[in-house]
Amino acid sequence: MQEAAAATMTTGLRVSDVSGQKQFRVGSVSKESTIGELIQGLIGKMELARNDAAGRPLAYRARLEREGRHLGAHELVRDSLQENDELSLHPNVEAG
Repeated sequence: MQEAAAATMTTGLRVSDVSGQKQFRVGSVSKESTIGELIQGLIGKMELARNDAAGRPLAYRARLEREGRHLGAHELVRDSLQENDELSLHPNVEAG
């Protein structure tokens, strides 16, 4: 049982969209997940737009407020996040 507890963050994370209007609390996260997997799971739960106004798929990035940086999609939760961290999800806007 301790191994299962050690594999998850149990007090979770606070996550918001870029505007701060949609806020969500994640109760537990697998420490072996990637940040990209975490983001994909949060998009649906937070009911974030999956496409832009032109119908193109949106990609999201997570900004870790504690460090003031965007996390890479391939970073592992165990290496990047701490209990009760705050993330904000930002759509990746490409100029063009």
